[in-house]
Amino acid sequence: LPKMQCLNQKPFTSTRSAISGPRRVVRCNSHLRHSESGLKVAAGATALSALATPAAHAAEIFSSANGLDGSLTLAVGGGVAIAGLGALLVATDPQKRRSEQMAQTGGDEKEAVKNYFNTAGYERWRKIYGETSEVNKVQLDIRTGHAQTVDKVLRWVDEEGSMEGLTVCDAGCGTGSLAIPLALRGALVSASDISGAMAGEAERRYQEAVVHTGAKRPKVAPKFEAMDLESIQGKYNTVCCLDVMIHYPQDKVDAMITHLASLADKRLIISFAPKTLSYSILKRIGELFPGPSKATRAYLHREEDVEAALQRAGFKVVKREMTATSFYFSRLLEAVRV
Repeated sequence: LPKMQCLNQKPFTSTRSAISGPRRVVRCNSHLRHSESGLKVAAGATALSALATPAAHAAEIFSSANGLDGSLTLAVGGGVAIAGLGALLVATDPQKRRSEQMAQTGGDEKEAVKNYFNTAGYERWRKIYGETSEVNKVQLDIRTGHAQTVDKVLRWVDEEGSMEGLTVCDAGCGTGSLAIPLALRGALVSASDISGAMAGEAERRYQEAVVHTGAKRPKVAPKFEAMDLESIQGKYNTVCCLDVMIHYPQDKVDAMITHLASLADKRLIISFAPKTLSYSILKRIGELFPGPSKATRAYLHREEDVEAALQRAGFKVVKREMTATSFYFSRLLEAVRV
């Protein structure tokens, strides 16, 4: 990446517009070692300005940077210049770094995700999905976005009637942000996560919710297990899988949807990071500057591909919503068996 690496070394200014007309200029100064990277913010703002995207980035794409001092000036001449920048960013995917990560687990993507969420990823996401103030602005924004997605799911299920006694599978439950409120609504919840650390944290938060907040205990306590998605068995009225598919490529996602659909008697609720040109460009910007506790194997998925997989599994999409904050975006679908 010789052309992009120079951005790390010195301020960069484009002195010639790709087309005639006024230039868009974005300037960002980074002074504090523990502040957000000026390079990420400036590059992201440039792309946003030109492409008019409604949001900036997904949960696994941006994180705060350390140690980047100096200033950055980008002068962009218009749509052609941005398209060229986008093509460069998308074409130079950091496959080498991704391959190095995969080599640590013998090429096993699932094991790589498991290792991440049992180590550095666990501490990172435990804070993001918690209530601690020990988060930076990006992480706080991600927390807000994820909470909005969860709230939309809860609104959907509330609109469709009581959850009392209904069986629910929460696949990839994380710290329990969806499983716990569903259980407190009376659902019979089976929650699992590939990370034992995450599943344990979810169970701890459930106990905290019923002990310290005075919430009414459900008739049957939710079950939290360390289990990969493919190993889940049984039949459930509703199957949920939120913000998990970003960790896997499309072929794996197709298989995941097929398996999740086989578990659902009635309803399947999933979310994923949608693949568009603007989000692909912003994903690449984030991947060029990975944080030490951030997974960089982030995959975007075309909505039509996800919907096609649902249709092959015998499900029809009946509800759609989009959550887009500054650093988090997630497409949410509800599908029912036909």
